[in-house]
Amino acid sequence: MAKKKNRLLPLDRVAIAFILVLTLLIGILVAQSDAVRASVRNFSWQNQKIGANDTSFSLTFSRPMDIKSVESNLKIEPPLAGKFSWAGRRMVYTLLTPAPYGTSYKVKLEKALDKFVAKQGKKQTIQAFTGSFKTRDRIIVYIGTSGEELGRLVLYNLTQEQKTILTPKDLLVMDFKPYPKGDRILFSARARTTQDLLAGKIYSVTTGVPTQLDQEPEASSRVDLVLDNKIDGKTYQNLKFDLSPDGQTIVIQRGVKDEPGNFGLWFMPAPQGSESTKPQLTRIESPPGGDFLITPDSKAVAVVQGQGAAILTLQKDGSKPLDFLPQFGMVQAFSQDGTQAAMVKFNSDFSNPTQSLFLVTNQGVNKELLKISGSILSCQFDTASPNLYCLITQIVPGEQFIEQPYLVALDLKSGQQKPLLVLPAGQRNIQMNLAPDGLGILFDQIVSQESNIANPSNNVLKTSGGEAVASSSLWLMPLLPVADASVTAEIKPEQLSGLSGYYPRWLP
Repeated sequence: MAKKKNRLLPLDRVAIAFILVLTLLIGILVAQSDAVRASVRNFSWQNQKIGANDTSFSLTFSRPMDIKSVESNLKIEPPLAGKFSWAGRRMVYTLLTPAPYGTSYKVKLEKALDKFVAKQGKKQTIQAFTGSFKTRDRIIVYIGTSGEELGRLVLYNLTQEQKTILTPKDLLVMDFKPYPKGDRILFSARARTTQDLLAGKIYSVTTGVPTQLDQEPEASSRVDLVLDNKIDGKTYQNLKFDLSPDGQTIVIQRGVKDEPGNFGLWFMPAPQGSESTKPQLTRIESPPGGDFLITPDSKAVAVVQGQGAAILTLQKDGSKPLDFLPQFGMVQAFSQDGTQAAMVKFNSDFSNPTQSLFLVTNQGVNKELLKISGSILSCQFDTASPNLYCLITQIVPGEQFIEQPYLVALDLKSGQQKPLLVLPAGQRNIQMNLAPDGLGILFDQIVSQESNIANPSNNVLKTSGGEAVASSSLWLMPLLPVADASVTAEIKPEQLSGLSGYYPRWLP
């Protein structure tokens, strides 16, 4: 019987030929591996718009790299000081200070060497790489005091010199807090037609500020109601609020209008868009308190209670504080990482009352920074230096009680005080705000007016201290990263021309 010949089908021949060619190519690549040049596969900040909270970027390479050659050849234009760290093929560059706002940057890498090629004594370099990113524009927000801006929230882009009125004419804004990305603002306001200063509601408004270079921002000036003052048949007075640093939680100090004893702190999720769901309010079951501030981790709130400051977790049962500091009567500020706090102690010498500012750390250190006969109005930690900037007052000698406000920088390492600016005597309602990149301080100068008790006006603006506002100018105090006190003394504030308002704040 005849034997059958083994014949390969055409498809089999094609498959075998493909396998042989592929094997040959792989062999060539393995034998000449140094012919494949290393490259940057990913740059974490490519086409991003970053803020002060963005502290590091990463480069991921296609092959293991010679570390020294990468670090010596990486160029950032304009320069940004930082330090390197490595994990395999991933390099991380951590900034020492926040990148200045309103700036475009290039990241370039050339002539860096492959780790294994360098060991063989060869000079094959990486494929040239260029990446780009920008920092957010320098933008401020304030409450207007004149013309069509009166009582309205106004945004001014210093980088682009553009102004936008955010809130409608029928609302008088009382307070506001920007969301961490700067794309919206939480604010409290009352109707312009009411004379009840405690009839405020809480809203959010979009800013129109882009958070990414390649994305179209949401249109500005869209207002959404977040918390009404009338819920379940009761009228509430929303006295004060704070937005957590992560933008996820709102804490409100509120009370029932006709029930003086029904007063305390509540918290709720912060709306992230235009959803109109019913507020999910939770009351913190704890003794009533005074001023409060959400902690940097967004999980607790520091509140003045009785003769001290309590740290309450953001949950329903606040009867057992996480911590209680009986010697302090006010929490002025937290550092961004939460390891330090600036707290005020009211010294009990009735013949000569004074206030002391303390630096309190999570390591149990209580360090007195200054002691004054006046008042400690506000403080902010600088993320770009070991400085604490404070707005304080001193009593002017004389028969009348007059306070002289001034800005001071406190070096937390050396303990040295550096006065920056003396402000007009008699003003206590000055507000100051440190730029997120640490390069400037905003402050206002209010001109007060006498309130007409007999015929109060619905349009009268009032500060948090109850002072009626006639007009107000905005000022910018530049801060340069210099240690020489003589150079710092030459820096003078400049009035922001064409801007009339008070309570200025930087967008993050």
